[in-house]
Amino acid sequence: MNENTALRMLSTVMRWDLPKSQEEHQWLRLVSAVKYDGYRDFLAGVRFLESLVGWLLQFKEEHREAAYNFVRHRLVFISAAERERLVDLMYPQTVLPRLLKTVATMRGIAPWQVYLDAAAKRALEVARHRTLFLGLSDGARLDSFRHVNVGRISNEQVVIGTQLDAEKWDDMRTELQESLTALRATQDPSFETIYLVDDFAGSGTSFIRREEKDGKQVWKGKLLRFLRSLKRANTEFGCQFQASSWTLVIHHLIMTEKAVEHLRQVVKEVRDELKDDYPWFADFDVTYTYLLPPDCPLSEETDAPFHALTQGYYDKRIETKATRKGGVDHLGMGYAGCALPLVLDHNTPNNSVALLWAESQDAGGAHEMLPLFRRRQRHTK
Repeated sequence: MNENTALRMLSTVMRWDLPKSQEEHQWLRLVSAVKYDGYRDFLAGVRFLESLVGWLLQFKEEHREAAYNFVRHRLVFISAAERERLVDLMYPQTVLPRLLKTVATMRGIAPWQVYLDAAAKRALEVARHRTLFLGLSDGARLDSFRHVNVGRISNEQVVIGTQLDAEKWDDMRTELQESLTALRATQDPSFETIYLVDDFAGSGTSFIRREEKDGKQVWKGKLLRFLRSLKRANTEFGCQFQASSWTLVIHHLIMTEKAVEHLRQVVKEVRDELKDDYPWFADFDVTYTYLLPPDCPLSEETDAPFHALTQGYYDKRIETKATRKGGVDHLGMGYAGCALPLVLDHNTPNNSVALLWAESQDAGGAHEMLPLFRRRQRHTK
C-alpha cells in the first residue's frame, strides 16, 4: 500500500482533524522508516502503516484512541541495529571486566593494574582462551559476536547451540590445548568460564523451571539440556571438558528484572536438588547487556485504558500447553504475566501483551485477534 494512502486511512479510522493528522503523520513516517518497517515477520507487501490500520480496525471506535496511544507512547521496539549494538557491547561491558577481576583477584592487585604486570597480562590471555561462549538461539547473534571480537576470541570458542555432540567438545578441547601451548601455559585444556547466551529473557522459565510430569514436579529447561550434553562428552572421552571449579555465566542481551530474580533464585535451587546428577559449576552469575527499566511492564494502575483492552479483546484459543508453563492461563498480559510492550526486530516475545502478537480466526463468539507485529510461534500446542 502506498504510504500516503495508508496515512489517509489512519486519519479516517482515528477521526483526526487536519492539525492532528499532520502531527501524527510526521511521527509515523519517522518511526516507520527508522524502526518499525524493519520488522521481519510482516506479511509480504505489508509494512507497519498497513499493519497498524488493520490492527486498529479490530477495536470499537471508542477504544481506538487507547490502542493508538499505547503504540505512540508505550511500545518499545528494538531494531536490528540496536540489537547488533547490544552484541558489540557484550565483550567490553561484561566479558572483559569479569576476566580482569578474576586475574586481579588471583594476583592480589587492582583490575586496572593487570595491563601493567607482565605475568598478569599473560594470565589474562590464558583466562580469555579458557572461556567458552554457547548460543541458546540464533537471536543471540554469536556470529556477530565472533566477528566483532576477531583477535580476542577464536572461532572454536564460539558455538551456536548447547546440545553439542562429544566430537564437537573434543574439537574445542584440542583447539584450546593448541592455544595454551602457544602461550606456554601449563593449565589443563579445560574451560574455566562458560557463557550461555541468548537474546531475551522475560520470565527466565525457558532457561530453567519446574514442570509437572506423571504427577511429580521435575526440572526442565535449557540449562539441563546443556549440562546433559557436557556430561555425555565427559563420559565418552573420560575427561573433564570443564575446569574443576568452573563458572557459568547466563547472559542475555535484553532482560527484565523478573527474569534476573528468577534465574538467580532457581538456578541455586536446581543445583542443590540435583547436585549429584550433573557436572555442576562452582559459581554462576546472571548478566545482561540491557536491563529493561522497572516501569516498562504495563499495569492496570498506570495503563488502565489499554489494560482493559487486553482483557476485553481476547480469544482464549491462543492459549496452549506451552504457554501455560508460564503459570498463567489468560495471556492478555503475555506469557507468565510479564505485561511487556516489547517488540524485537526478528520476532515479538510472547511475554509481551497478546494484542501485539496474537492471531486467531473464526473466533466463534470470542474476539478475533489481529496482530500488529505477527509472532513466529515455536510451540503451537
